[in-house]
Amino acid sequence: MEPKRVVITGMGVISSVGNDVDTYWKNLVDGVCGIDFVDDFKDMPVTIAGKVKDFDPERYGMDKAFVRKQDKFTQFAVAAAVQAMDQAGLKTEGEDANIDPFRLGVYVGSGIGGFEVQFRETAKMVEDPSGKWISPLFIPTMISNIAAGHVAIRHQAKGPCLDIVTACATSSHCLGEAFRAVRHGYADAIIAGGSEHASIPIGVAGFANAKALSRATDPKYASLPFNKNRQGFVMGDGAAILILESLDHALARGATILGEMVGYGNTCDAYHATAPRPDGSTQARAITLALEEAGFDPEKDNLYINAHGTGTHLNDVAETIAYKVALGDYAYKAHISSIKSMTGHMFGAAGAAEAIATILALRDRIIPPTINLDCPDPECDLDYTPNVAVKSDITIGISDSLGFGGHDACVAFRRYED
Repeated sequence: MEPKRVVITGMGVISSVGNDVDTYWKNLVDGVCGIDFVDDFKDMPVTIAGKVKDFDPERYGMDKAFVRKQDKFTQFAVAAAVQAMDQAGLKTEGEDANIDPFRLGVYVGSGIGGFEVQFRETAKMVEDPSGKWISPLFIPTMISNIAAGHVAIRHQAKGPCLDIVTACATSSHCLGEAFRAVRHGYADAIIAGGSEHASIPIGVAGFANAKALSRATDPKYASLPFNKNRQGFVMGDGAAILILESLDHALARGATILGEMVGYGNTCDAYHATAPRPDGSTQARAITLALEEAGFDPEKDNLYINAHGTGTHLNDVAETIAYKVALGDYAYKAHISSIKSMTGHMFGAAGAAEAIATILALRDRIIPPTINLDCPDPECDLDYTPNVAVKSDITIGISDSLGFGGHDACVAFRRYED
């Protein structure tokens, strides 16, 4: 079978900088920071996070019973998927059904899953070891695949359904594997992305005690990718979902096409549980694989890279090295930025949220900034688009994600052309 072209026909997002794609994108371009103080953290060494604001689950058809029973990570995923499916116009049921339910899949992951539910029920068990007060819904609310399950239920998607869990690379891998499934004919469309709600006290305590988090006291100057003053990453919550669809299926039903996914790379550092491989070789290989599949031509293409850019010393330096290994001298020509400077680190949702930003950057020919990059690290000497968005006629965009355990992913996009 001839590989199919894969296009994006819908997108949805819940984030600290906006709960719809238009608001999210405008705030990224304008350099708006969604990080702020969190009351629940006021007695902790880390007091800030990129929390979702003004989220109304009922707006997305979730009734009070569902909301009461489900962890926020599932609610966020359902909301972002509703946005994406509404934009795509895909329906499996009714007179206006336009896709076979067995040809619609769901690849929605989470790095941690129902963290808040897990903490709450564990506290009950500590209080009373008999376990009699543990909710019967504890397991099916906590498991990380349940968001994908509820998305599938909501849209009657009866095709392939997977929950990939690769820490911070989770949703990039979900997109990549969905891309392959559609490209090789296993589905006509897949609802793909990730969701996370990890910025709760126990999550902050765990990452803070691992020396991974920024302890900055100014929330607007805390997430500092590629900045010499960086202290670590800032936690963020949210969800991001994209509809990946075969081009022929999208054209047959008259869908609006938002962009085309053209490449995917997947490697492992095989080096350390939390630290990236310092020579950048394995990260560079994921980037090279994605660019090769995308047909990248350094003589003709103008490249944008949406960086993983966490704001930790080890990541930012290793990532800079990886770009140089993958691209050679071209690395100095590429436009690069990290939107984590504004959203914080959305963990399992980060890759998909950054893929959306990459697609919109290609659409609007504008590079969102890395805000607060007022003191660049000399070891991070590439064009990281400091502080202000830049116009550029970019022709190809990639987003790379690097997860604990050494999981590396890179996804590539172009503007759609006939």
